[in-house]
Amino acid sequence: MNPMDETIIPVVGFVAPSGSGKTTLVRQVVAVLDGRGLRVGYLKHAHHRFDLDVPGKDSYEVREAGAHQTLLASTARWALQVQDPVQGEDPDLHRMLARFELDRLDLVLVEGFKHADYPKIEVHRPTTGEAPLYPGDPSIIAVATDAPLAVEPPLVVLPLNTPEAVAAFILSRLQDIRLRIPAHPQQTP
Repeated sequence: MNPMDETIIPVVGFVAPSGSGKTTLVRQVVAVLDGRGLRVGYLKHAHHRFDLDVPGKDSYEVREAGAHQTLLASTARWALQVQDPVQGEDPDLHRMLARFELDRLDLVLVEGFKHADYPKIEVHRPTTGEAPLYPGDPSIIAVATDAPLAVEPPLVVLPLNTPEAVAAFILSRLQDIRLRIPAHPQQTP
């Protein structure tokens, strides 16, 4: 592959069992990063059908927090929402279908895709009774938790209820969490 056919961008995921507070943390971290001037994309792996732009739903809440791009994916469909800088005009259908605009983002936060090999932060609440993921996943670079862990991991432990600390950790690792993303075959201006 020609290096010109790819984009290199920081990507970090948040993984945990359902109900652990992933979306709450992501929404808070997006708000912190957006407040620092970063253009944050959001990719959520959905295991079920979803509706877009419904108040109270994850994609709506994270977009409202400042995500410039929101990509939802499931086994049945995927949907990309991009905050259009030009308001009041109908978006160009072909441009919207042709690409995920990585050149307009500084960072992508991912929720889910826990089996994929990419840098991840585990959200772990010992009170849920769920076993931690980090012992079996070398891609986990930190654990955000609200209580001491039974076994201290050989990686960074972050305070779950302090999104500023999680955002600071991500910012400190921007060079380490960069992924090569192949360019979409239909690039349009």
